[in-house]
Amino acid sequence: MQPSVTRWKTLVRTTALSLLAVVAAAGVGTGPARAADGNVAWTVRTASNSYGEARSSYSYNVNPGGAVEDAMVVANRGPAPLTLAVYAADGFTTDAGQLDLLTRDKKSVAVGAWVKASAGSVVVQPGKTAQVPFTINVPANATPGDHVGGILTTLTQADQAEGINVDRRLGIRISLRVGGELKPNLAIENLHVTYDGSSNPLAKGDATVAYTIRNTGNAALSGKQAVSVSGPFGVLRARAGDIAAPPQLLPGESWDVTVPVRGVAPAVRLAATATVTPLLTDASGSTTSLRTVEATAHGWALPWTVVLALVVLIALVVGAYLYRRRSRTQRRAREDARVRDAVAQALGGREPKTS
Repeated sequence: MQPSVTRWKTLVRTTALSLLAVVAAAGVGTGPARAADGNVAWTVRTASNSYGEARSSYSYNVNPGGAVEDAMVVANRGPAPLTLAVYAADGFTTDAGQLDLLTRDKKSVAVGAWVKASAGSVVVQPGKTAQVPFTINVPANATPGDHVGGILTTLTQADQAEGINVDRRLGIRISLRVGGELKPNLAIENLHVTYDGSSNPLAKGDATVAYTIRNTGNAALSGKQAVSVSGPFGVLRARAGDIAAPPQLLPGESWDVTVPVRGVAPAVRLAATATVTPLLTDASGSTTSLRTVEATAHGWALPWTVVLALVVLIALVVGAYLYRRRSRTQRRAREDARVRDAVAQALGGREPKTS
């Protein structure tokens, strides 16, 4: 086997470059999603039908056991025929707060498993478009609430220079609300506060409040946040500035938050309070504010100079106590010796007899 072939097999791996039509949900744009690489270019968009025209994504309300039929339109902007694989996948929120879809080698259990395209691939001629019909079959035992995924077109190309396969993906978001009792809820978990003071025991310092927002309900939610830090009994309260809203969290997802609070008085014992007002968005795009959830945690706010002074004071108190105890012991020993000497002299230098 030639060395170049060995290197190719050693370096072959798959990477994914995703461009989803879900960007409209983040306010980036509303046009068709587009992918281009040299002479290869294509776009995807929703089909115009009874569900609407020029939709930026797919959104449905379906009861368990129900079905939906729709289509995606693929356009070839390149000079050569284009063959694209078609599949569906579940969605998830990335660490950057963006929606992404599982790669084809990952197992989907909701939208990605319920969506079936009419074919596993589509061939689009140069300058032409092709419709890809698909059906969503919601199981009768599907969990009520929000499920998010997408339908994708993919093109795998070999990068000879890097010795890898590049999987380029282009798809459209599918938001599916399964009928049943909707239980939207966010929870605040693992709340804690730390304090960073100055050498001046009377000067204000900064606090850092950290916590996790978890979607414990069955609806996709964002939220408005507020954080404050106060001393005992709510005195000397300091409030954080504007806090960026978390991304829309899918059921079961969580989001870590760290909030700086400036100008916090060193009130010895701090109370940090975080509140989150869940925001529920319906299919029409209307947003409703739900009941606010709140959590409180406590922490210490002692300037290091005060801590040092306390340590020195405790050391002095302990030292004085030990010194006094030692002095009493020594005095008692001297008194006992004096008594023994006095008894010995009274007996004429003879040791007292014991019975």
